[in-house]
Amino acid sequence: MVKVGNLSELNVGLVSISDRASSNVYEDLGIPCLKSWLERAVISPFRTAESLIPDDKSLIKDTLVRLVDEEKCDLVLTTGGTGPAPRDVTPDATLEIGEKLLPGFGEQMRQISLNFVPTAILSRQVAVVRKSSLIINLPGQPRAIQETLEGVRDKAGEIKVPGIFAAVPYGIELIGGPVIITEENVCKSFRPKNK
Repeated sequence: MVKVGNLSELNVGLVSISDRASSNVYEDLGIPCLKSWLERAVISPFRTAESLIPDDKSLIKDTLVRLVDEEKCDLVLTTGGTGPAPRDVTPDATLEIGEKLLPGFGEQMRQISLNFVPTAILSRQVAVVRKSSLIINLPGQPRAIQETLEGVRDKAGEIKVPGIFAAVPYGIELIGGPVIITEENVCKSFRPKNK
């Protein structure tokens, strides 16, 4: 177990984007899944700011800008709205408010998901930096959220394809955010050996 001492608190924005969940047609599963995974994976202090919104490009942009610029989130995780359907506009909104594109996140999420479903190539997930915040679009289904964050495990439970969250702590540090300590049994974060 890593000592977490006097670490700064990580501020995480969680945004679930769904027309039907936001209008109470069905229960939102995105935010509970994200919170549950973070509670298992992150052992350093963190808090969350949560938003459940419809698939509306302007509203998505406004929500992301608010979470970064006003609520000072270090990390924003979105779920939903990343496919090719007309209402799937999460990546478009994210790209419009982002300042730097980090294409490796989308590439890795699709690589992970292709281990499970051939339709992963239809996904348009992206990640961007805005100011000193990392914004990542995740898939909409709880199982796919966990798989992309955590990675692909073999039958013995060892990681065979790393999940994207392994790169998040170092990425957050590079853009000026707090140190994030992860529970290695869930997600072993990577930092260069000279760090």
